[in-house]
Formats: sequence, structure tokens, C-alpha cells
Amino acid sequence: MENFAAQRRWMIVVLGAMIQILTGIPAAWGAFREPLMQHYALQEEGVGLAFVFLVAAYGLGCLLGGFLQDAKGPRTAGLWGTALLSGAFIGAAFLPPEKAEAFWLLFSLPAGLGSAFLYPAVMSCAQKWYAGRKGFVTGLIGGAVGLSGGFLTLWVRVLGEKLGMRWALGALGGVMLAVCTAASCLLVNPPAPKPKPEEQGKNKNKPPKDILPGEMLRTWPFWLCFGMVLLAAPTMLLFSPVIVKLGQERGLSEGAAHLSIVVGSFGSAAGRILCPMKSDSAGRRRVCMALFAALAALSAWLAFAPGWQLIACYTGLAFCYSGLAAVMPALSSDLFGLPHAGINYGFMALGMTAGSLGSWALNRHLGQGAYRHWIAVGAAILGGVCAKRLKPTVQEQ
Repeated sequence: MENFAAQRRWMIVVLGAMIQILTGIPAAWGAFREPLMQHYALQEEGVGLAFVFLVAAYGLGCLLGGFLQDAKGPRTAGLWGTALLSGAFIGAAFLPPEKAEAFWLLFSLPAGLGSAFLYPAVMSCAQKWYAGRKGFVTGLIGGAVGLSGGFLTLWVRVLGEKLGMRWALGALGGVMLAVCTAASCLLVNPPAPKPKPEEQGKNKNKPPKDILPGEMLRTWPFWLCFGMVLLAAPTMLLFSPVIVKLGQERGLSEGAAHLSIVVGSFGSAAGRILCPMKSDSAGRRRVCMALFAALAALSAWLAFAPGWQLIACYTGLAFCYSGLAAVMPALSSDLFGLPHAGINYGFMALGMTAGSLGSWALNRHLGQGAYRHWIAVGAAILGGVCAKRLKPTVQEQ
């Protein structure tokens, strides 16, 4: 299998994209929201909690999946992720309406964990095959993550309306099981590089950076990166679950409001492709600072944007948030090395769990009015401060 991948390493990118286009559930949650309320007798608070648990489980799953990926390889992590993700959708299809309170446990937790198991399996594997172009390859696979929101929205809108939400979820689970199983079976890390004769002996090239998770947790750069992930979360998680509802309140039709998710998915895909690529030359830290500045401005604009301006603003938010999320794995491996990239990024992704729970708590305490916009603005400004405090990475030196 290693020989096959070595001769066709571009296949790792293709396989990663195939997997990731099925995992962007948080980005499409606005389309899931109303059908879930109708078919599972969930109240507005219940479907909101389902989203919070999904994102919180995703952050935790990045850590657990990173441990599994680094210990057993990307294939094992991918297959476990596939079982959890597809099982969540198939299980939800058979959940009786009177058991709606079990939706969080049966769907949200395994779906979040499964998506997260697949993410480090794909991203860490691809970065190891393309160690010299980490931003480039992260961007290509990240583009599929961005498009996932549009794909899942269309799936729910078209198939859900024709066959019902339960059939739509069950069929999607079957597709996930088939595609992700086949792709995960072909994921494999590259062989360890053999040192060249001229690189051996004393005073030769420095060994590649290899910082263990325990060492990383004691460093200031890790906690700054953790803060960046945490503070980026409110800029999307406060808006993406209610963007359809918000669009209708601003004068859009139901169809146009759903269009915001589809258009936003293209913005997300563009951000995930372009921002990591740009960070290869401009530097991870500089790109992150620019994205946080844009997130602050767009969060403020969203407080007042009417109708179609709301779609443009939300698309910009999706571009910046997704671009930032796509740069973070490459930033992590720049700072702490590739050998433990899965676990190290997993610890960093716990910021997403903290951010999702914090966003939910603030929403619940302060209400869902204009507060959410100013919370997002403040979080983005603080995230930019964290990025500024990081030392320049290799590209900026």
C-alpha cells in the first residue's frame, strides 16, 4: 500500500477530499434545523443543544482521533470515524419521535466524534506526504470541507422534501459508509525518510522538529493557538445555526435564506483553499491576523445587513472562518513538528469545544439579540491579539 501511495500520492488528496465533502455538518446546520424540529418534535432549544453537542464533540474528537491516528495510523482512525459518522445518521433515521430527547446522544455525539476522527486522519496524512507544501495540500482538501455545507444543504432540501427527513438521513448515512470506508482503507502514512550520506555525522542538518504533546502543553505558543481556535468559534457558531431564520427576519424568502448556506459554502471552500496557500508564502501568523480583523468587521456588519447584504456578509464570514480553520493545522505542524501532528492539533482543537460551549452559554444568558454580534466582534479582536503575540513562523523570518 505504501508503494502504491508513493507512486500516486495525489490520491491521498483526492481521497481526503472525498471524505471531507461529507463531514461539514456544522456549516449546513441551518438547513437541518427546521426539518429536525418538525420530524423529531424538537423544540428550538433542543435543536440548538443538538448543534452545541455536535460541535463540542467535534473538538473532543479531534484530540481522540489524533491519538488514534498517531498510534495506529490514518486508516484505523478513518475507519473508526466512518463507523461513528455513518452510524449517527443511520441511527437517527430509526429514532422514534417520542424518543427525541435521545437525539443528542444518538446523533450529535457520534456525528461530531466521527467527523473529527476523519479530519486529523486525512489532514495529518496529507501533510506528511506533502511536507514541503503543507498549506497547499491543506487548502485543496479544505476546499471540500467548505463545499460540504452546500452539498449537505441541497441533500436535505431536495431528498428531505421528496422522501422525508428520516429517509434523507438514512440514505446519507449509507453514502457516508460506502465512500468513507473505501477511502479510509487506502489512507497510509509515507515511509520514514532515510537520511542521505551527506546529512549524517556531527554538525549536519538539524533533525526535523518533533515536540511531544506533553512538551507542547507547557509552551506559550500552544495556548495562544488554543485561544485563537476558541475565539474564532463565536464568529460562526453564533450565526450559522440561525442564518436561515435571520435571513427571513431581514426580508428574504425561505428559498433565498437557504441560499445563504449554499453561497456561504462556496465562500468557505474558497477560504479553505486560498488562505493556507497564501500562508505558505506570506506566513501563517500574518494571514491569521488579517482573517481575525476581517471577522471582527464582518460580525459588526452582520448586525445591520439587510436582505441580500446578509448573504454577502455571511459568505465573507464563512470565507474568513474557514480560512482560519484551514491554516491552523499547518501552523500547528510548523510550531510543533509533523511526527505528532494529529495529537498536537487535537489538543488545539479542544478550543472549538470550549468555544461552542461558551457561545451557547452566552447566548442562553444574554439572549439571541444584538449581543451575539458584539460578542463575535470582541472575540475576533482578542483572537487577533493572540495571533499577534505569536512569534513569526518560518515563512516570516
